[in-house]
Amino acid sequence: MPAQRSLGLATTTSIVIGNMVGSGIFLLPASLALYGVYSLWGWGFSTVGALILAWVFSSLSRRLTKAGGPYAYPREAFGDFAGFLIAWIYWLSILGTNAAVAVAFASYLTVFIPILAKVPLYGGLAAIAALWALTALNIYGVHAAGRMQLITVILKLAPLLALVAFGILYFDPKLLEVTHLSTSRASAVNASAALTMWAFLGLETATVPAEHVKNPEKTIPRATLLGTAIAAAFYIACSTVVMGMVPSGALAHSNAPFADAARIMWGHWGAWIIAATAMISCFGTLNGWLLMQGQFPKAVADDGLFPKFFTHRSARGAPALGMIISSVLATLLILMNYGHGLVGMFTLLIQLTTFFVLVPYMFCAMAEIVLGRGSRALHASILNVVLACAGFAFALWATAGIEQDQVYWGTLLLLVGIPIFVWQKRHGKRAAPADSLEAKAS
Repeated sequence: MPAQRSLGLATTTSIVIGNMVGSGIFLLPASLALYGVYSLWGWGFSTVGALILAWVFSSLSRRLTKAGGPYAYPREAFGDFAGFLIAWIYWLSILGTNAAVAVAFASYLTVFIPILAKVPLYGGLAAIAALWALTALNIYGVHAAGRMQLITVILKLAPLLALVAFGILYFDPKLLEVTHLSTSRASAVNASAALTMWAFLGLETATVPAEHVKNPEKTIPRATLLGTAIAAAFYIACSTVVMGMVPSGALAHSNAPFADAARIMWGHWGAWIIAATAMISCFGTLNGWLLMQGQFPKAVADDGLFPKFFTHRSARGAPALGMIISSVLATLLILMNYGHGLVGMFTLLIQLTTFFVLVPYMFCAMAEIVLGRGSRALHASILNVVLACAGFAFALWATAGIEQDQVYWGTLLLLVGIPIFVWQKRHGKRAAPADSLEAKAS
């Protein structure tokens, strides 16, 4: 029986926004403080790039409706090796995301437990504790994790919208001025775009299955683009207001920038409310991505591209071994970088994670050209090629804005996956045909 098409434009757009708006905004003002007004240009460029990439993924979802996840499109276009590399680096991006979100949670916890900010090791251990608490919850069962997700999403946005609305009264544009810029203006914009792009990560997972959407050929692309645009407006408003309330020197070293802005307006109780909101949002985001870190490698392993042990399930049906391996690696990321402090560690992790995701974005942009070569309408084909090339160019430009050390280590970690593919090719089961993939990795 065909699925009931019950999702219209408004509902589908709300799903897109819900998938994107999570913890990404809460520490970004501190990471962007050094760039001041140039960070607004960075937000602008990353918004345009995110919209182009959202269009690319919405187009790919129409061409390959049974495939899910960013690894399936390159695999269809370029074969198993490309599919494996993208699956490998995308899995690494999930680990980096979980480490970064756990750090953001610990950073806002410093409002209630200040010693976490004073002793870097304690802050790192708090992030690790949050990571493993939710790993245990997800291993216990998907149903329990789903209930936690419902609880954490209830009051995620309302306090931040209130902060923006009232924060305008305290906004001082002079605080956005940069008197001592350690790099060129173009480099500052480039670096800001690379940082802000992290807030848009997840747009590739936002496409709703076509069989549940009314008029999917039009609704899905519109909802994806509209949802990305609304999320961008929310991000820019929140970030700009906070940067216009807290002096850049203090903001750059703030472990809880939104709480500091709320303290200016409402005193300590306002800071506590915003900090609690941020912690709830981070906890909910971490919970959702931890579910992804177990399910995604299992789906790829089911297709024969990842080792078979990722398919192992616990008695409750959770991919427990994959979750444990993933959380161990995320823990190592935190332990290797806790000495940078919470804000420094967060900035480093989001740059590394952004690199991990920009590579799949570039592959998917090129896959759009290959998979769209049979388009009957000449003008549509030309538009596809132009937008796909623009998406590739933006992702490449954003990669150039990432610190060289993060690109270096990210590239090495990408190359580490090659022997794993060779092992799978030699000893693993035969991979399933690309065109028979179900939406398991989404």
